Amino acid sequence: MAIKDWDKNERPREKLISKGPQALSDAELLAIFLRTGIRGKTAIDLARELIQQAGSLNKLLQYNLEQFCQMKGLGIAKYTQIRATLEIARRYLLHQLQETNILSKPEQTRQYLLSHLAHEEREVFACIFLNNRNHILGFETLFYGTINAATVHIREIMKSAIRHNAAGLILAHNHPSGNVTPSHADKKLTQQIIQAMQYMDMRVLDHMIIGSNHQTYSFQEHQLI
Repeated sequence: MAIKDWDKNERPREKLISKGPQALSDAELLAIFLRTGIRGKTAIDLARELIQQAGSLNKLLQYNLEQFCQMKGLGIAKYTQIRATLEIARRYLLHQLQETNILSKPEQTRQYLLSHLAHEEREVFACIFLNNRNHILGFETLFYGTINAATVHIREIMKSAIRHNAAGLILAHNHPSGNVTPSHADKKLTQQIIQAMQYMDMRVLDHMIIGSNHQTYSFQEHQLI
């Protein structure tokens, strides 16, 4: 049965308008993006199949161009659309954060870092630089590593902080494995950065670990900062 023949309250677009996007499943959201299905499959059938093949919607969104175009019903046009959509979401989150005290909306900070780092296949280290009112001055990805490690040079963090004229910063890095538990090295590095920033009268407000499974770990919430 075609989606247009479904009960009005069950059609993804109408459901989104009446109940909000949070009421839709991953497959329903993807179906709206796909717009149409393929022969013998509705857009929702196709969306469910794609998510099942990829393992999750998040993993599907992480696919590179070659991987994405190998999936049935997808191609270059859809790939560029979805990459643009993700970038719009990141810029929207950044704009929202720039207009408010970052500590007043920690969930927005978490979502912003997830949008930047959860899809990375190798470990990266980044910083959010803040002014004395905890408003964002900038975001930089500073170091790239292998699948499980990134070499972090504290002097480079200090240089970037000075360039932004920052009063504080939030550290962030990802764990591609999905396990967001901080290692001994993570804890040691955090303390070293905190000590270095103190000499410059700059505060480290948090260090957040981002997992590929959208799990997060906040040093501040676990009283490690």
